[in-house]
Amino acid sequence: MRKELKGRRIAVLATDGFEKVELTIPVAALRSGGAAVDIVSLHSGTIRGVNLHKPANKVDVTKTVSEANPADYDAMLVPGGFINPDMLRQSAEARDFVRAFDSANKPIATLCHGPWVLASAGLLEGRVLTISRD
Repeated sequence: MRKELKGRRIAVLATDGFEKVELTIPVAALRSGGAAVDIVSLHSGTIRGVNLHKPANKVDVTKTVSEANPADYDAMLVPGGFINPDMLRQSAEARDFVRAFDSANKPIATLCHGPWVLASAGLLEGRVLTISRD
């Protein structure tokens, strides 16, 4: 049974270097399903995506990690690419943000290299990660 997204708030934790399709497509799907989506980042303003190794679109940041309250969200998405998760996992604030979702037993979805953030936050022990191969 598919759960309704209407009324749900989703935090998308991302910074410069996110893989464009790994942020824009899930965000569009979440919004299409009725969820309110905030782009939460290390800095305010805009963040630039990449398309493989080439610069791609910019996305407006809704809140910084220091402004966002994990209690305000129902779930989190961490898009991949190889730059975005690497930058996020080096941030103590981002690691604490992810840990707060885990402590509250809220769903955390990651794509591509996104699990690096979870690993750096110490959240992978005893867990199974899945991989999809096309």
